[in-house]
Amino acid sequence: MKKRKLGMALSLVLAAGAILGACGTSGDQEEGSSNGGNEKDKFTVAMVTDVGGVDDKSFNQSAWEGLQAFGEENGLEKGTDGFDYLQSQSDADYATNLNKLARQDFDLVYGIGFLMEGAIKEIAGQQKESKFAIVDAVVEQPNVASIMFKEQEASFLAGVAAANATKTNKIGFIGGMEIPVIDRFETGFLAGVASVNPDLKVDVQYAGAFDKAEVGQAIASKMYSSGVDVIFHAAGGTGNGLFTEARNLKEKDPSRVLWAIGVDSDQTAEGIVKVDGEEKNIVLTSALKRVDNAVKDLSTKAKEGNFPGGETILYGLKEEGVGLAPLNDEIENKDEIMKKVEEWKEKIINGDITVPATKDELKSFKAN
Repeated sequence: MKKRKLGMALSLVLAAGAILGACGTSGDQEEGSSNGGNEKDKFTVAMVTDVGGVDDKSFNQSAWEGLQAFGEENGLEKGTDGFDYLQSQSDADYATNLNKLARQDFDLVYGIGFLMEGAIKEIAGQQKESKFAIVDAVVEQPNVASIMFKEQEASFLAGVAAANATKTNKIGFIGGMEIPVIDRFETGFLAGVASVNPDLKVDVQYAGAFDKAEVGQAIASKMYSSGVDVIFHAAGGTGNGLFTEARNLKEKDPSRVLWAIGVDSDQTAEGIVKVDGEEKNIVLTSALKRVDNAVKDLSTKAKEGNFPGGETILYGLKEEGVGLAPLNDEIENKDEIMKKVEEWKEKIINGDITVPATKDELKSFKAN
């Protein structure tokens, strides 16, 4: 009898424990599910810079500004639960940084620049459940979206501006490295200049790097010394040397008329120089490559469940992926130049002309 009562009591205790355990488990699961749901609502995104760094005043910086804009629009903060970046000191860091962000469970990871093509291929192949995007290269994998631009359209407009601004009929172009993306910048620029005056001379030189400002300055110095009065750079951080040289020359000789044209983002701030206590600016305009718009646009697509894995997205003037920054107010024929720029812009958007993207296409290009 005692054994039976003891057995019943034990059964009741076990049953009560089971019920309490079930209640606790249910509560824990609901709380965990709720938290998990909140985390999933936060679409996290991050990027890896190339060696130019996030503050290169150009390509990488524009991409970071795009991520920041996406974060602000979606109530995110910088960090692993929102948006973030890792800076690469050398190309050896690319794969490591991409892998680190993927392991931190970011929903989308960007590799900024063609230099990361190999690293994206490697890490995307290993981290098949993660989503990646690369700017300025094409990686044909189902979990990678490739972002490309019609840089030639922006640089064409820069060429039109340069050809109408020059007084010496000598123009310069400084490229970073001889790669397809910079070739598109150069080709479009040459076509733009030729569309205004096919007899204008354009001195084209390459620095062989995107992070050598001193090399950019040395090239700019030789060009300006030879009579060139307008120089366009597509050289990332190397192009900062162009601005340094132009500012120095303007400071030494305030009466000298010379211009620099920026790239990727509006680089007007790089042209400010004090002349006799008055603020002047040597930046004529900038060929905009709206990496910020593209990064923000693709992040939004991915967040909404429309990640274009395995596809290449092409951004041009029509898609507002490239453009030309406002002209410097100090240029004497600003209104005339702007009018011509707008005319060519409309022709490109309407499909009346196709801006050449390669040297072979340039040979057969006819502007009119």
